[in-house]
Amino acid sequence: MGFVVFEGIAFETSVIPLSKAALETLKSILHLFKCANIAIFSLFMAYLLILLRAAKIIIQKDMNKNIMTVAASVVLSGVVAAGIVKAATPSTDSSTKTTTSYSIDGAAYRTVNLAENDYPDFTYAAESAVDAVVFVKVTIKTQQQYYIDPFFKFFFGDVPQQEREQQGSGSGVIIRGDGYIVTNNNVVQGASKVEVTLNNNKVYEAKVIGTDPVTDVALLKIDAEGLPIVPFADSDQLRLGEWVLAIGSPLGEQLRGTITAGIVSAKGRSMPNYSGEFKIESFIQTDAAVNPGNSGGALVNKKGELVGINTAIVSQTGAYSGYSFAVPSNIVKKVVGDLIDFGSVKRARLGVAMSPVTEKIAEELKLSSLEGVYINEIVKGGAADKAGVKTGDILLKVDKTVIKSPSALQEKVNSYHPGDKASLTVIRDGKTITLPVEFQGGEAQTGTVDEDGSIAFYGGKLREAPKEKLEMLGLKKGVEIVSAGSGTLAQAGAKDGFIILYVNDQPVANPQDVLNIAKKSRRAVYVEGVDAVGKKGFFGFAKE
Repeated sequence: MGFVVFEGIAFETSVIPLSKAALETLKSILHLFKCANIAIFSLFMAYLLILLRAAKIIIQKDMNKNIMTVAASVVLSGVVAAGIVKAATPSTDSSTKTTTSYSIDGAAYRTVNLAENDYPDFTYAAESAVDAVVFVKVTIKTQQQYYIDPFFKFFFGDVPQQEREQQGSGSGVIIRGDGYIVTNNNVVQGASKVEVTLNNNKVYEAKVIGTDPVTDVALLKIDAEGLPIVPFADSDQLRLGEWVLAIGSPLGEQLRGTITAGIVSAKGRSMPNYSGEFKIESFIQTDAAVNPGNSGGALVNKKGELVGINTAIVSQTGAYSGYSFAVPSNIVKKVVGDLIDFGSVKRARLGVAMSPVTEKIAEELKLSSLEGVYINEIVKGGAADKAGVKTGDILLKVDKTVIKSPSALQEKVNSYHPGDKASLTVIRDGKTITLPVEFQGGEAQTGTVDEDGSIAFYGGKLREAPKEKLEMLGLKKGVEIVSAGSGTLAQAGAKDGFIILYVNDQPVANPQDVLNIAKKSRRAVYVEGVDAVGKKGFFGFAKE
C-alpha cells in the first residue's frame, strides 16, 4: 500500500497486476482529471478507489478470470468522471439566454446573457445573398405634349404627338432558379422594356408576369436556369432590434450589389395614403441605408434569408435620412405565388371598416388593453357580415394571431385566399366570443351576373331600377346601384341606391347600357344620376 503522484495528483495504490492497456486507460483518465477542476474531482476520488479495492479482492481470488472486470471498473469510473466534468464545467452554449429580474418596486424586466459569438457577423448573409440581387433597368415611353395654336390647327390640322423614352432603374431579387424575380410595382409600372443585369454582369431581357399595386409587388421572368436564389424567411418571426441587411443598387448601376446593415426599427408600419387607393401596408421599418435604386432589393436576416423587399424611404431630400421600409416576405410570398399560379392576386376580403383602439374607446368599452381594432362599419353581405361581426365590436384575433393595428389585420387577411375559413375573436358587450368566418374574394369581374340577377360593375352591383322607385323619383328609366361594394366604384364615391341616368353624357336604361358605354371609354367613366332621395349627384373614375 502507498501513494503515487501522477500529473500532479496523488492517489493510493495497491499491488494489483494490471495489463498495459489498463495502465494506458488509467493514464488517460488521470489526464482528464488534470484538465478538469481539481477541487471538483477530489470529491469523487473515493469512489474510484472503492472500485479499485473491490477489483483487488476479486483479482486475488481469481486473477485470470476477473481481469476484464477490473478494466471495466476503471473505464466505468472514467465515464462517470467525464460526466461530472461536463456537468461542472461552465456552459459554452452560444445561444442567448434571457431571465426575468425585478426592480425594487417590483417591476419586471428582462436581462440577457450574450456570448461573444452572438455579436453580428454578416459575412455569410452578404456573400450568400448578394449574387441573387439584380439590377433592373426599365424603359418607359411617353407622349410629348405640345401647345398648338388654334389658328395653326385650323389650317394645318393636328400635329402628331412625338414619342419620348425615359429611363428608370431599381433592384430585384431572384426567388427561383428558373428565372423568377420579384421587384416593386413602382419600378416597372408603365415600362415598355425591362432589362435585368445579374451580379456576374450577364444581361437578360425580362418579361413582366404580373403586378400588384395594392402591395407594390411585381414579378419578372428571365430566360435562364440554375440561378442563385434568396430563400424566403418567415417575416412574422422578425424581432424588434434584430439585425438585417439591405442589398440593392442605390443611385444606379454603378453601385449595384451594395450592402448596408441596420436593425428592425418597427413592424406593421403604414404611411399616409393621399391617393385614396386601397393599399395593404404593413411595412418593416429599418435604419439600413436605402436610397433611390434600392426599390425592389432584398432585406435579409443574418442567415441570408429574405425577410422583405425594400420599397420606400421617408425623406425631405429624396435621399436616405434614417428611415426605410420593406414589404414583409410573407406578403411577397403570397402575392408572387398567386401571380405564378393564377396570373393575378386572389385576395381575400373581410368586409369591414376599422380604426385603432384609442384610450377613449378602451375606457368606454372597459377594455383591459389597447390591442385589437375597432369595427366602424360592416360591408353588407361581406364575409364579416355573414360571420356575425357587428359595428362596435373589437376584433382581437384572426385564428391565433393577435391583431394590434389595422395594418396588422390587413396583412393577416391578405395571407388567405377567397374561400379560406378562419375564426375571429371579438369583444362585444364585455364578453369575448369566437365567430367562424369564410373569406370572400375581391371585386367580381365586371359583367358577371350574380345569383340575384345583378351585374358586377367595378366592384359594385347594378340592376335595372324598379318601376316603383322610378315613379317615386319622377323618372322614366335608370340603373340602380344595388351595392357599391368596397372596390373601384365605392372609392369613386358611389353609394347604395344611387340611380344612374347618364354615363359619359349618354342616357342609360339598363345595366348592359352602362357596361357597353364604359367598355368603349378609353380613359375614364363619368356617371351622373340621383341618390335615393332624388338629389342630383355625379362621380367618376379612371379605367385601369
